[in-house]
Amino acid sequence: MRLARSKALLAVIALSALAMTGCTSIDQKNAETEQLSGPGANAGVLYNQLPQAIKDKGEIVFAGDSHPPYRTVGPDGTTVTGMDPDIQQALSGVLGIPVRIEITSGLPAMLSGMLSGRYDAFNGPVKATPERLAQFDGVQWLTSRTSYLIPETGGIAAQNTDELCGTRSAGVVGSITEEQVRKLSDWCVNKGGLPVEFVGLADTNSTLLAVQSGRADSAALTQSGAIDTAAAQPDTWRTVAQTEEQGALADQLVLLSPKTNELAPVFFEAFKLLFADGQYTELVKKWQLEDIAIPAPVLNPTPAD
Repeated sequence: MRLARSKALLAVIALSALAMTGCTSIDQKNAETEQLSGPGANAGVLYNQLPQAIKDKGEIVFAGDSHPPYRTVGPDGTTVTGMDPDIQQALSGVLGIPVRIEITSGLPAMLSGMLSGRYDAFNGPVKATPERLAQFDGVQWLTSRTSYLIPETGGIAAQNTDELCGTRSAGVVGSITEEQVRKLSDWCVNKGGLPVEFVGLADTNSTLLAVQSGRADSAALTQSGAIDTAAAQPDTWRTVAQTEEQGALADQLVLLSPKTNELAPVFFEAFKLLFADGQYTELVKKWQLEDIAIPAPVLNPTPAD
C-alpha cells in the first residue's frame, strides 16, 4: 500500500510542478508556467536520498517573505507566486515530496526558525557568508547584480551607476543590496569621488517611499526586483545597473538549510538535475534572470570577499 501511495504522490507532484507558479509583469510570467517542461523522467528520482525525518514529515517547509519577483504574497497572506515557488516546485518534482512556503518577516526570523526546526530551508535571495555557512549548508544557484531605481521625473539625472557617487540610496537593512551599495561606494571613493550614503530601511516598499518623498535619491534592489517594479509602474522609474567593476556578481546566492537536517546534499543533487535537464534554464529565462544565472550549482561555496 505504501508503494502505491508513493507512486500516486509522485504522479501528483509531477503534475503540480507544472502548475504552480502574482502585479502586471508577474501575472504575465505566471501565465507562461504551463509551457515549462516539468521533471519528466526525473520525477521523484531522489526521494530515497531524503533524510528519514523529512520522509516521515511528508513535506519540506520553506520560510519566505514578500520579495518580488522571487516571492509575491497574495492578498490572502498565504498564496505565493514568483520565481521562488517555481524553483521549489521544480525541486519538489525531482525529490518526490511536496513543498510548502510559510510566510514570515525578516531574515533573522527565517534563520532562527530554521535552527529551531520550524522551517527546513530558505531559498533567499540570501548571500553566502562565512557566518551563515558555519550554521547552515548552502547550495548556490544564482549570483547577484543590484540595480537602482530612479524617478523618471523630479529625481536626480543619473543615467548610470557612475553618477550615483555622492548620492543617497535606500535599501533593506541586512540585504544583499546593502553590501552592493557599500561596494559601489568604495568604487566611488577609489575613483576620487564622494561615497554613496546608504539609507537603511525595513522593506522594499519603504525604500520606494523614501525615494518618492525625497529622503533618498535612488532605491537599491536586486536587478530582477528593479525590473519587475519598473514594469509594474510604467513611466515612473528608470533603472541603472551596477557593473562588475563596481562589485556586481561577486555575491553568491544560496538555498540555505540547517546542517542538522542533512537536506543540503539532496538539494544539491536536485539542482544538478534541474541544470542538466533544462528546467533551470527555462526558469531563469522566464523570470529574466539570465545575466545572474550560473553554469552549475555549488554546494557550500567559498564566500567571496
